[in-house]
Amino acid sequence: MNTAVPHPLHDSAPEVIAVVGPTAAGKSDLGTAVAAAVGGEVVNADSMQLYRGMDIGTAKLTPEERRGIPHHLLDIWDVTQAASVAEYQRLARAEIDRLHAVGRIPVLVGGSGLYVRAAIDPLDFPGTDPEVRARLEEELAAHGSGPLHARLAAADPEAARSILPSNGRRIVRALEVVEITGRPFTANLPGPDARQSVYTTVQLGVDVSRPELDERITRRVDRMWEAGLLGEVRALEAVGLREGRTASRALGYQQVLAHFAGECTEDEARAETVRATKRFARRQDSWFRRDPRVHWLAGHGEELVERALSLLERPVTA
Repeated sequence: MNTAVPHPLHDSAPEVIAVVGPTAAGKSDLGTAVAAAVGGEVVNADSMQLYRGMDIGTAKLTPEERRGIPHHLLDIWDVTQAASVAEYQRLARAEIDRLHAVGRIPVLVGGSGLYVRAAIDPLDFPGTDPEVRARLEEELAAHGSGPLHARLAAADPEAARSILPSNGRRIVRALEVVEITGRPFTANLPGPDARQSVYTTVQLGVDVSRPELDERITRRVDRMWEAGLLGEVRALEAVGLREGRTASRALGYQQVLAHFAGECTEDEARAETVRATKRFARRQDSWFRRDPRVHWLAGHGEELVERALSLLERPVTA
């Protein structure tokens, strides 16, 4: 049970506090500390921590590391379920509204940029057309993601730049939206400079230099291997991980599955997990840096927490 005494700024805090930034920056620890200080509860905004059983590879905080602070929207999807930002938006806003109703401050924590924006910004997600989706997925299976990514680059260059050529699932979704709406996929996302928000929000960005972040990522992958990532992936494989369109592509899990399939050695899988995570962290950082509403904070441990609380005491909302 959480017995922390709320920080004096509880009554004047924004409706939502968001802790964002690249993987391995320290968001989870900061978010938990901020929630403890202001009388809040954490709402997960990491797309892969939504999956049950994906604990080691997503660096999900253990119950002990959560320090008695309730964490919501963890472990809610089976690994066979395809991720849906629209569904996450519905769940996140329901959780935020529920916390408001009981006098708690929602602290949104995660590095999935679109999920964060879905929770706090007025984003509307187009529906799906089963026939269009099926046709695009048949093309993906027959020809791979390369030709589809080239088609997306012609139709929506901005979307193509933000989606990896190897990410067939997201390419298919972007092309589906283009075909359904007749507009670029990115036209459905209002720019961050619009400064619109469903809730008064303060976004705290955890600022870590690239060399330090690279070192943290390498150490994190080492810890994941030592903690038994291969065993976790093997157990999830038995309940459908390989068939899960989203979960099977998660960092670390994708590489270990490739190793199990004989496509690479364990050492190669480990090294590729490090490389892929570093690339992903750079894209995350670029995403959040483009949003002028994010207040970037550097520091470690208690120093970082104090800087966050000091900023929250000022009337800076977005």
